[in-house]
Amino acid sequence: MARYRPLRAMFALGALCLVLGLAMGLEGGLTLGLKLSLCPPALAEQPSSINPTAQSVKEQELLKELHKVQGRGSIPDTKSYVIQQPAGRDWRQFHEVTLRWIGGISILGMLALLLVFYLFRGMVRIESGRSGRTLVRFNGFERFVHWMTAICFITLALTGLNITFGKELLLPYMGPQAFTEWSQWAKYAHNYASFPFTLGVVLIFLLWIAWNFPTPTDIRWLREGGGIVGHEHPPARRFNAGQKAIYWVVVLVGGTMAASGYILMFPFYETDISQMQTAQMVHAIAGVIFVAIMLAHIYIGTIGMEGAFEAMGNGRVDVNWAREHHSLWLERQIAKGRVEEPPPPEGSPAPAE
Repeated sequence: MARYRPLRAMFALGALCLVLGLAMGLEGGLTLGLKLSLCPPALAEQPSSINPTAQSVKEQELLKELHKVQGRGSIPDTKSYVIQQPAGRDWRQFHEVTLRWIGGISILGMLALLLVFYLFRGMVRIESGRSGRTLVRFNGFERFVHWMTAICFITLALTGLNITFGKELLLPYMGPQAFTEWSQWAKYAHNYASFPFTLGVVLIFLLWIAWNFPTPTDIRWLREGGGIVGHEHPPARRFNAGQKAIYWVVVLVGGTMAASGYILMFPFYETDISQMQTAQMVHAIAGVIFVAIMLAHIYIGTIGMEGAFEAMGNGRVDVNWAREHHSLWLERQIAKGRVEEPPPPEGSPAPAE
């Protein structure tokens, strides 16, 4: 009987309003009485006990539907009104787990590949030996731009990898205090090195764009292994297909890193939190891929190929090196008279004064 008490109360209230409406001639009272007496809520259909959580929304379902949980505030900084941004959990998963797998596979995989290649191929030697004649490969300004960009890249790579791997690889051995100080200075170095690095990328683009468009010669160079995989010496102009690939990686991936990095350096400048998270993801992925590719470039320019380091070391290369790796470019330099004359044979008389 207890379940019908609210229904009887509603009927009584409706009858009272009906009587008042008839006695006083109040149209509103008559209408209200009719509505309450003839159309009561369907309380009889409702169960006596209701489960308050039966139709409630689970937290995870709510977070999937909402891009952010935002309140209201009284200060000008509207970003502080965001109480919770569920997408931040996805970003944290990327930064703490996914990025480490991408970086580890890319960098360690490249190092392993280069090690195996070196063990089987060894250094690519100048097969015809050194001629003793040299010619200018890169002038002083070109070498300055290259080394400025390279030094900045190494600084950015080490300090950037510290953000991703430092907590796991360095913190247990350095201790909290030393790791904190190192990370703080690494952050300063990373920010300030980005400016000359960006300048270097722009100058590299302008200096060498004319020699880095694809040509049919590049197809033959790739087909014959570039003189690295086998012992063939396919013709090449000033830059071969491999060097052109490195050039465009520096320009495009380096430019992407610079653009996304400046978004992170100047946060919330016409950007919101989701755009900042996207910029960080792009910056991080481009960074680890850039590091992996540059490891191959460093390998070829040092222990991977005899005579290659001299091109950026003192700017001059041996004629036989140029003939084996850049024969078309060498022909043009000879035609322009830019190749040194061969040294006189030993024991020959000195030229007359």
